Amino acid sequence: MGFKKIGLPIARFGRHAKRSYGFCIKFASVAILGLCFVFVWYMFSPSASSVTYQRSTFGEIAEPVSEKGQLRKRTSSAVPVKNVADLNLGKGEEKKVVNGSLGFDSGDGPKDRKKEEKGVKIIKEEKQADVKGSEISESDSENVKENEADGESEEGKEGEETVDGDPDSAEVDLEQVDESDDLNAKRGKKQKFKGPLFDPKAEYSWKLCNTRSKHNYIPCIDIEVASKRIQSYRHHERSCPKNPLMCLVPLPHEGYQTPVSWPESREKIWSSNVAHPKLAQFVKTQSWVVESGECITFPQNQSELTGGIAHYLESIEETVPDIEWGKNIRTILDIGCKDSSFGAFLFDKNVFTLTLGLKDDLVDLAQVSLERGFPAIVSPFGTRRLPFPSGTFDTIHCGECQIHWQSNGGKLLIEMNRILRPSGYFILSSKHDSIEDDEAMSKLTASIGWNVLAHKTDDVSDIGVRIYQKPESNEIYAVRRKKVPPMCKENENPDAAWYVPINPCLHPIPSAIEERGTEWPEEWPKRLQTFPEWMNNRDKLISDTERWKAVVEKSYLTGMGINWSTIRNVMDMHAIYGSFAAALLEQKVWVMNVVPVYAPDTLPIIFERGLVGVYHDWCESFGTYPRSYDLLHADHLFSRIKNRCKKAATIVVEMDRILRPGGWAIIRDKAPIVESLEEIFKSLHWEIRLTFVQNKEGILCVQKTMWRP
Repeated sequence: MGFKKIGLPIARFGRHAKRSYGFCIKFASVAILGLCFVFVWYMFSPSASSVTYQRSTFGEIAEPVSEKGQLRKRTSSAVPVKNVADLNLGKGEEKKVVNGSLGFDSGDGPKDRKKEEKGVKIIKEEKQADVKGSEISESDSENVKENEADGESEEGKEGEETVDGDPDSAEVDLEQVDESDDLNAKRGKKQKFKGPLFDPKAEYSWKLCNTRSKHNYIPCIDIEVASKRIQSYRHHERSCPKNPLMCLVPLPHEGYQTPVSWPESREKIWSSNVAHPKLAQFVKTQSWVVESGECITFPQNQSELTGGIAHYLESIEETVPDIEWGKNIRTILDIGCKDSSFGAFLFDKNVFTLTLGLKDDLVDLAQVSLERGFPAIVSPFGTRRLPFPSGTFDTIHCGECQIHWQSNGGKLLIEMNRILRPSGYFILSSKHDSIEDDEAMSKLTASIGWNVLAHKTDDVSDIGVRIYQKPESNEIYAVRRKKVPPMCKENENPDAAWYVPINPCLHPIPSAIEERGTEWPEEWPKRLQTFPEWMNNRDKLISDTERWKAVVEKSYLTGMGINWSTIRNVMDMHAIYGSFAAALLEQKVWVMNVVPVYAPDTLPIIFERGLVGVYHDWCESFGTYPRSYDLLHADHLFSRIKNRCKKAATIVVEMDRILRPGGWAIIRDKAPIVESLEEIFKSLHWEIRLTFVQNKEGILCVQKTMWRP
C-alpha cells in the first residue's frame, strides 16, 4: 500500500512531463536533484573551506592544523628550562622550549608559527658572579618578558593587541578618527621593507647637514631650505623630509663646551652651547636670565613675575588648598616655555614639569631649559593632538603663553581637556586681558564643564590668575543647555594621538572602577609603587620594577664606566612600564619615557606612576633640539622595528643628533643587531666602551665624541 502512495505522484509527474510543457518540468526536476546532491555532499564530505574556517577559528592555539581540521602534535619534546636571568637573581621561573623556541600562549595561526620559529632561545647555564654575565642574562630575560607583554604583536597591526588583556593598554587604533591614508601611514601602518635590518655590506661615509637652522636643526619641525615664498623657520605642523636624514648636525660655530653638571646647571650654562641669533637680544630684555661673560646665568627666585616665582606658586596653593605641589600634584605640562623658572622651582618640590616649546619659539627657550637640565619637548600645536594619552596630566599651566584659546571654536582648549586628568587643574595667568577675551574664555570653559575655582589679580605681581578644574563625572555634560561642543562618538579612541587631528568634541569621563581615570592617584612617592584596579596584571608590573632595579644597581651604575655625576637628561627610547625610570629615581636625573606608536600602549601606566613620557615613531626625528640628552637607553628597540623604516641607520643618526658630545648610549638587543650597530658607531667615531654577547643576546655601551666630518 505504501509503495502505491509513493508511485502515484511519480506516475502523475510522468504524465505531465509528456505534455507540451513537460520540458520545463524535466529541467526543474534535474535542478532540484542536483541541489539535493550538493547539499548531501557538503554535509558529509570535508572541504577546503571547512579547513580554512577551522584555521581561522583555532588561530589562538598556534599549532598546525591537519586536512581534517584536527591539531597535529609536534614530534619534538618540550624541555623545561630555567630562565637565565632569574637564576642569577635567585628567582627561577620555568619556561618551555619547543624546537629551541619559546612556546607562546597565544598566536595568530601561520604568522605566529613563523614568529615561534624565530623565538628567543634560552639555554640553561650556571650562575655567574661577573657583572657582564649578570647583565646580559637580564637582557635575555627582558626580551622574553617583553614578548609576553606585547604578545609578540606585529608592528603596524593596531587596535587588536592588548597588554595583559587590558583594553586601556591596547594599541592605538587611528582608523576610527583619522581617515587620511597618509596620516594612517605615519601612525604605524608603514610599509615593511624586505631584507635585513642593517645591510651587512653597507659602508658609511658621513657629511654635515646643510640646512637653514644649522646647528639647531630639528627635522620634521624646521623648514630645511629657505625660499622667498617661505619666510617662516618652522612648519605649522609636523612635516618630515621625504628622504631619511643621513647627515650629521654640526656643532655650534662658536664652539661647543662640556655642559655644566647638575645642579650647577640650574644657575648657569655656556652661552655657546645654545647659541641663537635672537637669544642674545632676548636676554637683554629679561630679569630672570643674565648674560655673564661666556655664560648665561639664572638668579635664584628670579622670574618674569614681579615678586618671584616662589610667591606666585605659593599664592596658587593658598588659593586652592587641594593643590599640594609634590604630593597631590606630580605631573604638570607647562605650555609655551616662557620662563623656565616655573619648572625649576617645582623640581625642588618633587613635581615633574614637562615644558612644551611651541613651534614659533624662535628664541629657543626650550633648548635653554634642556641645557639647564629640565624636561622639555618641541611640538607644533595647531590642528593635531599632542603626543600624550588622554587624562594623564594632573595640572596644565599656561603663563603668558600667548595662545588664543577661544579661537577656532576652542579646539586647543578642548585638546587640553583631553589630556587633563578628571578633576585636574588648568592654570592660566596673564598680565593684560581684554574684556572681550575674558568673556569669551568664560563662555568656552563653561561649555566644556570646567569649574572656575579662582579668578583674581595678584597684588604683588599684578598678574591675573584663573584656576579651572575639569569635572570628575559626566553629570555636568548632561545638563548643558547647548550641546556644544558635542560628545565624541563611542568608537573614537581618546588615546590616539600620533598624527591625529583635533576633534572638537568631549570624551566621556570614565565612571566604572575598572576604567582608568575614575580615581585620583596616591600622593607622591607612594604613587610610584601603587597599581590601581584598572591595571589587570599588577604582579607583572611589580616584577618588572624589581627586575629593572636589579639591572640598574648591578650593572648600569657600576659596570659600565659611566660617571653618573655628569648625567642629568636621560631618555628611555623603548619604555614599557617606566620601570627603568623608576630604578633611576634616587639618581639626580630625569627620564623621558618614549613609547613607540607601533608598540602596546603602556604610556597611561607610566603617567599613572607619576612619570612622564610621549608617543613617538622612531622612523622619524624626535621633537627636541640637537645635543639635548646625556644618556640614551634602547632596550630591544631595533629588533622591534622589523624593517618598518626605509633605513634603520637613520635611528642611529637621530641618536647622534639628540645626544650631547660626551654622552652615553646603552643598547640591548639581539647579537646580530648589536654587531651591526657597533660598526655604525665606529664609523661615527664613537668610543666603544663595552660589547658583550651571550645566548644570542648582546649589550653595547658607547660614548659619543666631538668628531664631525
